[in-house]
Amino acid sequence: MKIGVLGGSFNPVHIGHVMLASYLKQFEGFDEVWLMLSPLNPLKSNTTDLIPDVTRLKMLDIALKDAEGILVSDIELSMPRPSYTINTLRYLAKRYSRHSFKLIIGADNWKIFNQWKDSEEIINDFGVVVYPRPGYQLGTIYDDNVEVVNAPMADISSSFIRKAIARGKDMRYFLPQGVYEYIKTNNLYVVKP
Repeated sequence: MKIGVLGGSFNPVHIGHVMLASYLKQFEGFDEVWLMLSPLNPLKSNTTDLIPDVTRLKMLDIALKDAEGILVSDIELSMPRPSYTINTLRYLAKRYSRHSFKLIIGADNWKIFNQWKDSEEIINDFGVVVYPRPGYQLGTIYDDNVEVVNAPMADISSSFIRKAIARGKDMRYFLPQGVYEYIKTNNLYVVKP
């Protein structure tokens, strides 16, 4: 099976994440797309508003409970930290040797991909699918193992949603069904006095 690996902190998971995964599964030849929950991105310095892993995992489970071919993976939560994508891909390839894995990243991450640990090995051994992000030009990519897909763009981010919730805004239409209710019930992303 051809598996697309879409990693992220999903803090929180939003409709843009799910829409992208659904598009890749249905239109880009993946048998499954795995949303890989990352405990901590080594290239992100601001982790003060990162809620616990188990809470973000619960939101992913809620978001994808009825999704066909889009699965949640918590493998990185049990791996050594910091969490490096190359280690995750190596682990997946060993554990699921009958599957082929391809990394899915946005144009924003492609711009800094050379800073990723063993980025050339990721390209050569697994391949990368790059999807567009608002405000990031891709240009021409000359590598057989890097594919650019014309996925629909949603100009939405988890940080936008967190800030809006902290300001008391209703974000139910920006999140998969059930996720907003979970956030409200558990008082997530609200400003603590």
